[in-house]
Amino acid sequence: MCADLHAPRQTGKTSALLALRDLLNAEDAYRCVYVNIEGGQAAREDVEQVMRTILGELASWARSTLGDEFLDDIWPDILAKYGPHGALREALTRWTEANSKPLVLLIDEIDALIGDSLLSVLRQLRAGYVRRPAGFPQSVVLCGVRDVRDYRIHSTAENALIAGGSAFNIKARSLRLGDFSSDEVRELLEQHTEETGQAFTADALETVWTQTQGQPYLVNALADETCFHDGDTTDRLRPITAADILEAQEQLILRRETHLDQLADKLKEERVRRVVEPLLSGAEERRFIDRDLEYIRDLGLVAQDLPYRIANPIYAEVVPRELTWVVQGEFEQETAWYVNADGSLNVVELMAEFQTFFREHSEHWVTRFQYQEAGPQLLLQAFLQRIVNSGGRIEREYGLGRGRTADAQNRD
Repeated sequence: MCADLHAPRQTGKTSALLALRDLLNAEDAYRCVYVNIEGGQAAREDVEQVMRTILGELASWARSTLGDEFLDDIWPDILAKYGPHGALREALTRWTEANSKPLVLLIDEIDALIGDSLLSVLRQLRAGYVRRPAGFPQSVVLCGVRDVRDYRIHSTAENALIAGGSAFNIKARSLRLGDFSSDEVRELLEQHTEETGQAFTADALETVWTQTQGQPYLVNALADETCFHDGDTTDRLRPITAADILEAQEQLILRRETHLDQLADKLKEERVRRVVEPLLSGAEERRFIDRDLEYIRDLGLVAQDLPYRIANPIYAEVVPRELTWVVQGEFEQETAWYVNADGSLNVVELMAEFQTFFREHSEHWVTRFQYQEAGPQLLLQAFLQRIVNSGGRIEREYGLGRGRTADAQNRD
């Protein structure tokens, strides 16, 4: 069986593969080897160098995991004899035939490869499939951010755009590593309480779930920031509150953590824009196709179920901040005039000021946004963000077909 395992970055894909490898090897019915082929990315479309890297990595992992040195002894000669477009298939065939126990191969970071290098790997796996199980791995798992069927591979050698599905049409199953459930989030956080005695208030537990919707990286990042890096909450006698979780969220966003930065970078892609822009503008008309939606769901940016929406409030916060980052820095706004004497928000004065600003400057500012159809909404959000940077937060709610976006500004 050939399977595709995909999920957004930093959600536990590699950990799941390593756990599967250890489980299969412990049961002793299979030989299972994990290999990470990201190192081949540096060679780009130099197929021979990529295959040299992959075969070397595979031999190294087989040796360290199983104590199996078979590939070490044969792969250089195979590469020389069969060439880069046949060496992987032949090496896997000989390695499988050398032992009667079925072989399971877990290939991680498959989508790190590009162009002809990726095509060559997929086609060699497809070519060897008919030899299984005696002459090829019993099962192969390809792991990456996206479903292999969504790959659009530009072959320099063929001067053509080739779909991943056609290059690897032996896939039996497509699996997506899911998010945590509400109960799993609670169970994870309670492990910290059991080990340290430090409790999470009921509101804190609910806030972690509400803000992350179970996205694994975000759950762990919020917990780590709160429990181990915030000076106040490192006191284990002090319970962790909802305010602590929200402060940790803000710190993650302000630091532009790698996970969030990579997600924000995807906003530059046209098929991402086609889905996200109407969500921001509240447009009534859907202009994206199903493949756009599948892709952005694989990235984890949009929720898996209906209605169409950004997957969680943290991503909903990151998207407009990223799209208005430069604009925010160029606003010159004082931040005290919109607060009443009792500390409450003067909404009337705030909106009147924005209306004046919009009439004077909107034509200039809106054209500077990449998502121009959502320009007025983004300008409002940039305006509010610049103001609340002195203290407070914006809670954003937006969705396709509502004809509007809503922003609630809270004072701390």
